[in-house]
Amino acid sequence: MTALDRQARVDTLEKAHALRAGAGSRFHSATHEEIAAGATADVYFVKTLEILRHLDRASTPVVAEVFASRAGVLAGIDEVRWLLKDAPVRAWSLEEGERFEAGEVVLRIEGPYDAFGLYETAVLGMLASASGWATAAAECREAAGDRPVICFGARHVHPAVAPVMERAAMVGGADGASCILAAALAGVRPTGTIPHALVLLVGDTVEAARAYDAVMPAGEPRTILVDTFKDEAEEALRVAETLGGRLGAVRLDTPSERGGVTPGLVRELRARLDQAGHRHVRIFVSGGLTPERIRELAAAGADGFGVGSYISAARPIDMTMDIKAIEGRPVAKRGRIPGLTPAPRLKAWPGEAGGGDKPQ
Repeated sequence: MTALDRQARVDTLEKAHALRAGAGSRFHSATHEEIAAGATADVYFVKTLEILRHLDRASTPVVAEVFASRAGVLAGIDEVRWLLKDAPVRAWSLEEGERFEAGEVVLRIEGPYDAFGLYETAVLGMLASASGWATAAAECREAAGDRPVICFGARHVHPAVAPVMERAAMVGGADGASCILAAALAGVRPTGTIPHALVLLVGDTVEAARAYDAVMPAGEPRTILVDTFKDEAEEALRVAETLGGRLGAVRLDTPSERGGVTPGLVRELRARLDQAGHRHVRIFVSGGLTPERIRELAAAGADGFGVGSYISAARPIDMTMDIKAIEGRPVAKRGRIPGLTPAPRLKAWPGEAGGGDKPQ
């Protein structure tokens, strides 16, 4: 079994054992069909379904709640909606981009257990990772104030999840993303400057800038990398004199081997550009940025930031799913309070998978 869909769910141990992924002949990430079929579930949920079927209890009506281990910004709910869109359940949740507190219920699902129990692993993973990325992006957004923040984290994660990560960053407050698919998912254009590879292959920063200006459409921002061959301030002035008013910004990405981008470098570059009559040229900074460094560089005169690993390496926000009611009877495992948790901020999902009033 390799081609999977919602009708061919991996919901028995026999199917789980029979699954052949063809290692070496495919990407190691799950396809949409494999996720929808439950192939990414922890196997113990499959065992649970088999045992419940044996006991004629698989379709028992339950209410389950998902709560967060720490405060953050919620992302991933849209994917959970898509995963459960055909399931005969009702659901309530916070919205994408809403902040939540530690222990707060972010999602509630009501329906037959076998309609969604197989997807617990996927639901928690979708929310945990995306919320971690969105929260890190929100921290950068706060540090930058009104200056733009672009997510440059795609190169730090597996390409299968790069669009998820950079879209989550935009949910958290990033102004854009370099990953093409992430930007498309968010309904915006991808954002990026030029890599060192272009300047190295052309052999000169100014010549690379001229070529960029000649080839790129008029609406594409002219932001040129100025730390490849020579002193950053010298290169910035050469490019500014060449492109004149068409130059929108210069980008600093000085490597750690050269001390990285420092507040002193930003201040010097800003002063030299201003003195030469290029006050319109903004300074865009990337490379190992954190909220603390963003604040320092913003104070020194940086106008925008490309953030990669701080967002992409953000710790997931652990999510837990608990069954809190069975056939209308309050229940809970030891250490938890039986019955539904007060969660007045939850909103009902529209449509078949989430309509109706909030359960009491």
